Amino acid sequence: MKRRERTRQLIELGGLVAKADLVELTGDDRAVILGLLVEAAATLRCEGREQQLMFWRRRGRRAFLAEGDEAI
Repeated sequence: MKRRERTRQLIELGGLVAKADLVELTGDDRAVILGLLVEAAATLRCEGREQQLMFWRRRGRRAFLAEGDEAI
């Protein structure tokens, strides 16, 4: 059961990468996409973490609403 849940989580996360247009905007360059994610993780390890999370959360919710999706 845990394997199935993990697979679902990974598929959903991949969907978010696609929804953000990162695949198209980077020409499906996975090194660039990973670099973006590593940079975001580094940002979250610094001061101002909570403020950055709040900013990204608001932006993400607006993106979900703009596409008619339910915000997570």
